[in-house]
Amino acid sequence: MILIDKALERREREGNPIRVAMVGAGYMGRGIALQIISSIRGMRLVAIANRTVREAQRAYQEAGIDSCVSVESLEQLSERVSTGSYSVTDDPSLVCRASGIDAVIEATGEIEFGARVAVDAVNNGKHVVLMNAELDATLGPILKAYADRAGVVISNTDGDEPGVAMNLYRFVKTIGYRPVLAGNLKGFYDPHRTPLTQKDFADRHNQKPKMITSFVDGTKLSMELTVLANATGFRVGRRGMYGPRCSHVKDALTLFPLNQLLDGGMVDYLLGAEPGTGAFVVGYNENPVRGQYMKYFKMGDGPLYIFYTPFHLPHLEIPLTVARAVLFQDATVTPLGAPACDVVTMSKRDLKAGEVLDGIGGYTCYGMIDNAAVSRAEQLLPMGLSEGCRLAKDIPIDRPISYKDVELPAGRFCDSLRSEQEKHFRRE
Repeated sequence: MILIDKALERREREGNPIRVAMVGAGYMGRGIALQIISSIRGMRLVAIANRTVREAQRAYQEAGIDSCVSVESLEQLSERVSTGSYSVTDDPSLVCRASGIDAVIEATGEIEFGARVAVDAVNNGKHVVLMNAELDATLGPILKAYADRAGVVISNTDGDEPGVAMNLYRFVKTIGYRPVLAGNLKGFYDPHRTPLTQKDFADRHNQKPKMITSFVDGTKLSMELTVLANATGFRVGRRGMYGPRCSHVKDALTLFPLNQLLDGGMVDYLLGAEPGTGAFVVGYNENPVRGQYMKYFKMGDGPLYIFYTPFHLPHLEIPLTVARAVLFQDATVTPLGAPACDVVTMSKRDLKAGEVLDGIGGYTCYGMIDNAAVSRAEQLLPMGLSEGCRLAKDIPIDRPISYKDVELPAGRFCDSLRSEQEKHFRRE
């Protein structure tokens, strides 16, 4: 927030606010709209694209805006952006191409659709903020290559766990400590949960059962930590990570193999640890004088030290990611280059040849993080590409599913991008 708040205030005083468009008007999208409109000076949410226009209108209305107009042409949207008016549309290509829009927030959680939006926005000179860990974990490295060529920023968000951890990582590194472990706090984990088992919880919280299932079966956790791994170069100690159960985040200092931590760093998670949410980074420094100061300030005996943030608030902090990209060309979380980790597809139950996988948060499979080198060597099917794949053979429960085990749906853009990603980084 330091620097960003003052920079945004200056844009407000100058009458030159950052102009943002958003694709997706679901639960999180509505929260983002409310935050930008009600609380962020120096930024305007000028357009929302959603498959159902009335949901885009709802997002504006819940934020106190009743003057939005539905647009159907690029010229109409560009004109309204220039006057600071609010617009809605069911055509995401309009917000990706309209003049005057500085950044696009992709908030759908969809991979095929989100990939098209991200590439379209980048190719039209827009910064892109991904409220979409699923897309980022699956295709983030190639999308970053597209963004670099276009001279724009593509980034995952402040406030979500990868962003919280990455901000800690940069802080720890800046103060002279070597980050060796970064990760999430997880309250519950059962890879065999389904939309049926999660329906009551989802209904109580006005959420979709598939989305809630992806949280508890470990898929979303794996996606988020793959995003973090690709941004730091960290890897996992084993497929699925260690995920030790403990009482407090401070226990992390003794729960992981030190030789693996010091061999390039790891991403992992803690199960059941207080404070219950947020993210953490472990820093390493064996300097004895530094150690005296750290002990004095109650940071422990070293040489490992824990730094953590006890909350994550993505809908409140995503405007900061937009501002960092537009004002400072700074990405909160973005791939370094070639993938460090990947999320592979695992069978959730015994599966039969001919069955069609139902993807993230479904009944047939779940995602598990692994090192990208392993995924590549074993030709494992990325979880983000699993939906719609037809099995060519029987697969027992809790087994990885490979490309050779399935028939991919025809004509998907995400498959062509994934192939391009593999070829691009193989050349490098």
